[in-house]
Amino acid sequence: MKVRVDVMLKTGVLDPQGEAVRHALGNLGFDGVEGVRQGKVIELELAAGTSEDTVKDMCEKLLANTVIENYTIEVL
Repeated sequence: MKVRVDVMLKTGVLDPQGEAVRHALGNLGFDGVEGVRQGKVIELELAAGTSEDTVKDMCEKLLANTVIENYTIEVL
């Protein structure tokens, strides 16, 4: 079973990496980019029958810092 976890900073949390990308895009001539938020994608290959609750526990304990990040889980 394959699972994708998307992790993004919560709204209102400063994103210096996203701001650096936005600035670099402007320097490359890409006008109109008003904001960039950068996150991470984690793909897990899990044993068949692994519950979504187990994946949630993984996110809560290691994969996401739930104080400043949100995550979504998608079974592929």
